[in-house]
Amino acid sequence: MARLQDHELTLLKNYVPEKAADDVLYFMHSYHIHLKIKRERKAILGDYRPAMHGKPHTISINATLNTYHFLITFVHELAHLVTFLNHHHRVQPHGKEWKGVYRILMSRFLGKEIFPADVEEAIQQSLHKSGASTCSEPELYKVLRRYDEKKVGYFIEELDPGTIFFTDKGKRFQLMNKRRTRYECKELSTGHVYLFPGIYEVTPEV
Repeated sequence: MARLQDHELTLLKNYVPEKAADDVLYFMHSYHIHLKIKRERKAILGDYRPAMHGKPHTISINATLNTYHFLITFVHELAHLVTFLNHHHRVQPHGKEWKGVYRILMSRFLGKEIFPADVEEAIQQSLHKSGASTCSEPELYKVLRRYDEKKVGYFIEELDPGTIFFTDKGKRFQLMNKRRTRYECKELSTGHVYLFPGIYEVTPEV
């Protein structure tokens, strides 16, 4: 058993900060979690599936996340697991019950020099307004992005009006105007105007 745990710790340290690996492994064993490392998925960072039909609880997380983002996503999905055990499907996925569990779980990783100071500060601020994911908390998402090994593209909010860009699906748009927290962008092949969040990542046309 000790050998297996050592092997699991070694693997975990490829994805989470080293000082957090023991606690992550503790949660995995305590809740009998099967952790799946997935290729990048544009729509989601992580996912939770309850135990059923003899299969364990499953948490999947994108392998492309940096270690701090990976850990936060794990805690996010772990909060779904604990909330499910306590309430099943009787509460909202990201309601007050989930937020309360998320705050408690995340506090275990704070104040231990696991995160850089700027990430920890952003987490503390986000705990008061925890949304569906770090993508819905722009300031935390932007801070986490500083630690990505490879930065692909730009946020729409970093572009100048009139800039032509491509989405990850290859569609070509032109940035028009800012409307509160969203940006009007015209799809050049159809003329249709769409609203994009400021932290949507795109590739400017060269």
